[in-house]
Amino acid sequence: MSSKFATSRPYSGRPVAVAVDVFMWTVQVLLAAYFVYSASLLFGDGLVGKFTEIGFGQWLRYLTGVLELAGAIALVIPFLSGLAGLGLTGVMAGAVTTELFLLGNGDASLPALLGGFALAVAVARRNTVRTALAKMGLFRA
Repeated sequence: MSSKFATSRPYSGRPVAVAVDVFMWTVQVLLAAYFVYSASLLFGDGLVGKFTEIGFGQWLRYLTGVLELAGAIALVIPFLSGLAGLGLTGVMAGAVTTELFLLGNGDASLPALLGGFALAVAVARRNTVRTALAKMGLFRA
């Protein structure tokens, strides 16, 4: 029997590969939970001072919160999980750059770790990225 989500489960059918798939879904759910938490902090008043120090205005705080929340939701949607990983990798690359170069006492370790996990999701779910881009006419499968 063939699943309609076969492109989002490239490892199905092989025991070790099924374990990898389960592990990746665990990573995706944990990442999604963290990014929902992070977005809630960004929409609150706790990080106003940090974004003031960055110097681009509070619109960046709201944009980052929206991107993290959208990425968190998309991480748990099989068709969008690869694109979410790719997008969150970009957001975390921006966070690492900001922590290293724009903040006086920045710590880039957490965004680097989260970006690494997001990149792992993007690589593991690369078939979903290809499929999504092909459906949008941006990639020929």
